[in-house]
Amino acid sequence: MKLKKPPIAFLGSRFSASARDFDVALFGAPHGTPYRGIDNRPYERAPNVLRKALKADQTFIESWDFDFGGPLLGKEHKYRLADLGDLPTQSKQAARNRKMIEDCTRAVLANGALPIMIGGDDSTPIPFIQAFSDQAPITILQIDAHIDWREERYGEPLGFSSTMRRASEMKHVEKIVQVGMRGMGSAREKEVQDAEAWGAKLITAADIHERGIGLALDEIEAGASLLITLDCDALDWSIMPAVAYPTTGGLTHTQVTRLIQDAIAKARLVGFDLIEFVSRRDRDGIGAFTAARLICNVIGSLANR
Repeated sequence: MKLKKPPIAFLGSRFSASARDFDVALFGAPHGTPYRGIDNRPYERAPNVLRKALKADQTFIESWDFDFGGPLLGKEHKYRLADLGDLPTQSKQAARNRKMIEDCTRAVLANGALPIMIGGDDSTPIPFIQAFSDQAPITILQIDAHIDWREERYGEPLGFSSTMRRASEMKHVEKIVQVGMRGMGSAREKEVQDAEAWGAKLITAADIHERGIGLALDEIEAGASLLITLDCDALDWSIMPAVAYPTTGGLTHTQVTRLIQDAIAKARLVGFDLIEFVSRRDRDGIGAFTAARLICNVIGSLANR
């Protein structure tokens, strides 16, 4: 499939039509599976807004970065990062959107690169996770304010609120660790019980504030194949205003970046996605810069292992 070339590549990357000969390949997935009456278009600008948020940092691409202990692309600046562009998804073309996301992710993996997806709404990780079915059994680290275990919502089983429920049904998913939950969401008592009965480890934002990120890291096996899915609403509203359903008491930037870095150091990262960024709710670009820097922390942590 042909992806849309954005006006600017993600920081440190090169435009490429293929992930071949790259270590990491990034792509945008603007739309997933919508609900009736709930518009998924507010998320569609996220990939390009996050690219543009780091434009000024291009000058400093070889500078030392204290967040991950070296330059973004490693001390020899040889880490290979591709920007494949954006999938030509459409708001109401749910089945087509899912197929494109899964096919693109599988193509990146087949070329030996690690896929990074910028969503898009919270349904986009479902086909992204499904694309790892040929990989070794994987552990999912979900960083999110919500658990997403609904069987269906508005009659749709593949929408925003069902991501982890659908992941739990995939044979290649052996463990799910969920971090950052707080406040109200679409989950009811039954969904919490179902998640715990399956074996998902539910670690609230309050747990992390009180006991630290080690509580989550202890649930990840050393050397495990790890997929991280990060919903922007996991972060506190004060630093991430650009979300659909803001909730106070969220995780700090340092908690999230250290959790990601330490998880990458302990396990083997096989894929990463960042979702649910709503650009029209951003304040002075704070959310965009924060979200883009989270992606940089993944890339920099990999390049400087």
